[in-house]
This record gives sequence, structure tokens and C-alpha cells, in this order.
Amino acid sequence: GPAAATTEGWPALFDVAGVAADDVLNIRTAPGTGAEVIGTLAPDATDIEVIRPNDDLTWGLVNTAETTGWVSLGFLARQPGQWSGQAPAAARCFGTEPFWSLDLATGGGRFETPDSLPLEFAETADLRSNNRVDRHTRVYENDLGGLVVTLRRGICSDGMSDRAYGWDTDLMLVVAGDGNAQMFSGCCTIAP
Repeated sequence: GPAAATTEGWPALFDVAGVAADDVLNIRTAPGTGAEVIGTLAPDATDIEVIRPNDDLTWGLVNTAETTGWVSLGFLARQPGQWSGQAPAAARCFGTEPFWSLDLATGGGRFETPDSLPLEFAETADLRSNNRVDRHTRVYENDLGGLVVTLRRGICSDGMSDRAYGWDTDLMLVVAGDGNAQMFSGCCTIAP
């Protein structure tokens, strides 16, 4: 539909559809049936994050192993509730140097680095840009401080692999009482 034909409609979650139970959906190096197969999806695979389509809207870019590849959109069904202008809920955000992760799948936020204890936060605000559909900010707080997570739609690399993600992020961690604030940058995925 219209959401699939706009840049605002991506990334989005899909399920494999129309593939026989004894077959697989091929992931290829380029959009086309003649391109090399670099991975497969099971006929009942769900929650597949399609980062973006090709220009003809016939193939979608997905992650497989440590790289990206292309799957035929003719064998994927877009999950309901995703439309143009709506920012899909990020499930996880992460970055490198220093390594950090933010798990958002639980309804709150759990921020971790290898050198610190995990910090749990409750979401207190979800702010949409007044003039851009491709940006929004989520605010999380606990008794120790807060997180401000700004998400921007756009192809993002984790810097450690050839994988791609549909959202990049800047995260501000503020510790109450000591005036310390740290900024972390990275990528986010909508796949659970």
C-alpha cells in the first residue's frame, strides 16, 4: 500500500508468506533471482526486519549472519500496524567503542556497558518531531538519573560487521546529583 511506497514506511517488520513448508526463502547478494544465495529464511519465519526496498519495491534488504542481503518482497507479508509517519518501536539499540546496549523490548529501558552494572529505566515520554516524521525522542528515568534517546531514520552501520539497520541513535545518559552526562551513538533494530 501507500506506506510501502514511501521512505517513511521503512524499516518494517515482515513475516515469510507463500513459501511451501518444505522450501526456504533465499537471501541473495543483490535484488534478483540470478544473484548468489547467501542465506535462507524458513517458510514460517517471522519478525524479519526489512531495512529498505530496492527502487522497484520488489526486493527488501535484510540482515543475515554478519552481512546484508536481498529477499523477494513477493514472499513477505508486512505485519499490521506499521504505516507511513509512524516510527516503529525500537527493540534494541547498541554501539561500539565503548560497547553499550539498550534493551527496549521490555517496555522500559535496560542500559548496559561491559564496565558497569545494568541500569533499569521507566519510559516517561515519547516525543515526535513537529516537522519531521523520521525523528523522535524517548525519555527514560529512574531514581539515579535518566536517558534521552533520539532516533533518526537512516541506514546505520554497527562498525563491526557488514550488517545494516534502519535507525541510528544518540543516547544521553545523565546521572542525577553529580552533574555527569555521557553521550553514546549507535544503531537500533526494530526486530525483537
